Amino acid sequence: MYELRTWILNEEVKTTSKIVDNVKKTWIETGVTIMSDGWSDIRHRSIINFLVNNPYGTVFLKSVDASSFVKDAQLLFEMLDEVIEEVGDALVVQVVTDNASAYKAAGIMLMEKMPHLYWTPCAAHCIDLILERLGQLPQHKSALLKAKFVSKFIYNHSWVLNLMRKFTNKEIIRPAYEICYCIFNIAEI
Repeated sequence: MYELRTWILNEEVKTTSKIVDNVKKTWIETGVTIMSDGWSDIRHRSIINFLVNNPYGTVFLKSVDASSFVKDAQLLFEMLDEVIEEVGDALVVQVVTDNASAYKAAGIMLMEKMPHLYWTPCAAHCIDLILERLGQLPQHKSALLKAKFVSKFIYNHSWVLNLMRKFTNKEIIRPAYEICYCIFNIAEI
């Protein structure tokens, strides 16, 4: 176990650093997209991960505890501007964030400051919001509740889960935000 914490870890850090450096060298060739991913940890802090993407790969840049300013457009703008400066504003072509109003306002401020840059709301976040709204419509709500019930029943009874896996070779996706996908899976099984 000692080796894992010392020389093995050091070698992996070197290998990973080389991979990251090779991707960073391509940034000037293609430009980059800065992607932000917000989430809450178990202590309910708002954490934002920043990733830099281009056709050659995605690099994790950093995480920021944004609990004190996640709903403040001006502070979000300043943080995003700082990330852009860190990467190099001439390299950044696009910034992708979630669709919250503070992010929208910060995105507009970024585009005003840097006309070469585009702010884009995250398509996956937009689709999640659309699916949530669709799930609240009366004609869909009942089917979603039944799908959740079936999924919960299957995963709470191991013998049923094993039978399902044996005869279908498939899984049902469990998270509630993917419940529409769950319905399609259940219908397919």
